[in-house]
Amino acid sequence: MTLLHVCCGPCASACVPRLKDEGRRVTMLFANSNIDTAEEFEHRRAEAERLAAHDGVAFASLPYDHADWLEKVARGYEDAPEKGARCERCFRYNLGKAAEWAAAHGFDSFTTSLTVSPHKPSAMVFAAGREAAVGGPSFLECDFKKREGFKLSVSRAKELGLYRQSYCGCEFSRR
Repeated sequence: MTLLHVCCGPCASACVPRLKDEGRRVTMLFANSNIDTAEEFEHRRAEAERLAAHDGVAFASLPYDHADWLEKVARGYEDAPEKGARCERCFRYNLGKAAEWAAAHGFDSFTTSLTVSPHKPSAMVFAAGREAAVGGPSFLECDFKKREGFKLSVSRAKELGLYRQSYCGCEFSRR
């Protein structure tokens, strides 16, 4: 069983079919306390859940705790540039939560939809995933932007009417 950490429905829309084509049983996990407001979190969560239902995969969501994310990830890194140290810390935080959930629920592997975005450096995401996997389920280094993954995510999101946001979620990425 493979757990797919999901940053949003549009990105996951390219990942779920690829994992299923590989013969994997997939569960989507929405774990994104980096999102700046509870309303935005809920909107993205609902869209991801709608995608899971459409694609016939299980769905779970971790509780929203932006205060914890601000304390453990962003504090002292508020002015870091995009793709910098704050993003690296955010990947470690979210993939760490996904790895914990995967271990607690009997998954043998996990991966993330973060790599479908051309705005997320896959090498940085992979490093965070490998770190999170120590002592638990293995991390699958799937670079979902390859084989036109981003293009597929855009077209599937449009086809399914999924909400496409214009920023990663944290308040610092709006700058």
